[in-house]
Amino acid sequence: MLRAAGIDAETLETLAPGSAGWLAEDAARRGCDTIIACGGDGTVHEVLQSIVGTDVALGVVPLGTANALAANLGLRTSPVKAMRKLMSAEPVRVSVGRISYGNATGKMHTRYFTVAAGVGADALFLSRLDAGLKRRFGYALYLVEALRVWATHSFPLFEAVFEERGSCQPRTVEISQLLAVRIRDFGGVLHNLAPGATLHNDGLRLVAFKTRSRYHYFRFLLAVVFGRQTFTRQIELLDALSVECRPRNRSRTQVFAEADGELLGQLPVRIEIVPQALNLLIPPHARP
Repeated sequence: MLRAAGIDAETLETLAPGSAGWLAEDAARRGCDTIIACGGDGTVHEVLQSIVGTDVALGVVPLGTANALAANLGLRTSPVKAMRKLMSAEPVRVSVGRISYGNATGKMHTRYFTVAAGVGADALFLSRLDAGLKRRFGYALYLVEALRVWATHSFPLFEAVFEERGSCQPRTVEISQLLAVRIRDFGGVLHNLAPGATLHNDGLRLVAFKTRSRYHYFRFLLAVVFGRQTFTRQIELLDALSVECRPRNRSRTQVFAEADGELLGQLPVRIEIVPQALNLLIPPHARP
């Protein structure tokens, strides 16, 4: 379709985890002005690391399991229809999330994200997913592993320090799960997980679980599925400029971190926004 439209295009095949990033970096170095990530959110995440802060535009064609970013952009359809929509799309400058996290040795690393970042049970859930089974069973495996984590995880508490807009003093809260959400619609059963979340927001939209109760978790997620979630003292929806997560009282319990569905590392974690850092191809119907 691209070549038929007179666009100079080439196909680059990913060969292993991480290869999409260096393929995108090499393409940008050779002068490509647009990279179209054909895959799931993991493929998009890898490409993103190489083009944040550049003028290269990012497009998405959904070929993965979840395809949350594609769903948010109205592209969760057949590859042909998605490409047709991208042909009429214009690059829009959007902000991206940035997460810094520790590895097993305590060394800090940084990644960018467009969909969401999480600290707590959702990252533990991702650590238990087998890539082969994921390709074979898709969403069914997600459901089974989510139920297993819900039934067996202890939901340990950790400290989150929020820097809130208009406040002189940071606020420290003990929580068991933190979600920093960048998109409105995840597709599938989640849809509008964090009302008000948008790629065009220069702040963080956060869901903080200040509870260890399995009942509160289950009730909230069930409400999200039916689009009837409400936020309480136990599960709070808030805005912040940044948030730092650290172990509680020198706890040795491992608390994992993820971004865009990719398991990254563990506490300590810092999440913030990089304003106007990415050219994203957004179809006309999905623009603000």
